[in-house]
Amino acid sequence: MRYLLALACAAAACRTTPTANPENRPNVVIVFTDDQGYGDLSSFGHPTIHTPHVDALAANGMKLTQFYVASPVCSPSRAALLTGCYPKRVGMHEHVIFPDYDYGLHTDEGTIADMLRDAGYATGCFGKWHLGHRPGLLPTDQGFDTFYGVPYSNDMAQIHRKPNSKYSYRLPLMRDCEVIEWEPDQRLLTKRYTEEAVAFIDEHADEPFFVYLPHSMPHIPLYASDAFHGGSPRGLYGDVIEEIDWSVGQITGALARNGVLENTLVIFTSDNGPWLQFKRNGGSAGLLRGGKGTNWEGGQRVPCVAHWPAGIPGGHVCRELVTAMDVLPTVAALTGARPAERKLDGHDVSALLFAEDGAESPTDDFLYYTSKGKLAGIRSGPWKLLLEKSELYHVEHDVSEKWNVADQHIELVEELRARARERDAAIEATSRPVRTVTEIVFDPVKPD
Repeated sequence: MRYLLALACAAAACRTTPTANPENRPNVVIVFTDDQGYGDLSSFGHPTIHTPHVDALAANGMKLTQFYVASPVCSPSRAALLTGCYPKRVGMHEHVIFPDYDYGLHTDEGTIADMLRDAGYATGCFGKWHLGHRPGLLPTDQGFDTFYGVPYSNDMAQIHRKPNSKYSYRLPLMRDCEVIEWEPDQRLLTKRYTEEAVAFIDEHADEPFFVYLPHSMPHIPLYASDAFHGGSPRGLYGDVIEEIDWSVGQITGALARNGVLENTLVIFTSDNGPWLQFKRNGGSAGLLRGGKGTNWEGGQRVPCVAHWPAGIPGGHVCRELVTAMDVLPTVAALTGARPAERKLDGHDVSALLFAEDGAESPTDDFLYYTSKGKLAGIRSGPWKLLLEKSELYHVEHDVSEKWNVADQHIELVEELRARARERDAAIEATSRPVRTVTEIVFDPVKPD
């Protein structure tokens, strides 16, 4: 039995589908926030956080209300976005990378940056990497021409050492492969990342470019610059989100100033749901249950906005299931770039972005994995099964996962359980290794 999604994307009248044009390929900008919840944008329902720049992208582009990341924690989620694969397929499923770990995403994998650089794009990463920080594992080894940012999470810093911890990590700010500053002022991280990204756009506006802007926040500890600190009714968390929104405005302003906004695909989304355990310093998943680290909808369904005036019709809402793994194959289709000849798990969803009549999600089944990489569940059409306790939810009727209806659909539960295990076994059978490196670029533990 096959279960299709009940709701289709809001569709425009028949229109000509844009195709890849070697002379007019879209630029690509991906803004990837850290631990931002589904309910943390005003366009996604927050009553006090003010996000006019992201909201403008949604109003003039497309809001995707069923956008899923492949993991409820950051390193696996980032690996999935950049490779178009489940984290387990590329060996990056076993939680996050800490500063003393010696592995990362294998350079044999093809990232979005690898693909676009091979197609003649200038590529830049500005922000948090968190896919490996040993020699050969940094962004400049994974398809990016330049990198400015931090190699892992902003809480992995000496100044945030936990009492009685045996570790005393240091947070480096890097340019390409060199540490340029230890323990940077985190109040300025959002601003500094943004300024670097804008300078990159200004420099490369006459050629196709890819900007990956993975912000360090709103991952804790929260910091906002003086211009935003104390300005939001939501408190410090709201200040942080509103500064990120300012960042989006700076990016779109640079695109407009250089005359390339019309032909730039901008995607704004988050790596996983909100870190609820930090209460007022964590975000909100809105109507969704749970948050970061969980397989409830609040852990992996995240806000997403896509804007491309030359291709995406304005003012549309897509209610079909789309995943972060779909970004790479979709960008490939839109730019004419060639992905690496490796098995992907994502799909080209350009028909959904173009709001074509009758377009449906190409994802038949979506697998949920725990933060440690264990198979946790499956989504098929409107049905979601969580395996551990045999919980079945119709997430179109019950987006908050309040009503477990497993007892009413026993055959469906067994069918989905078998399918989840079969799909997971197939991924495991063809999984690929991470890369382990014993050399170090810098020592994240010992002071100079």
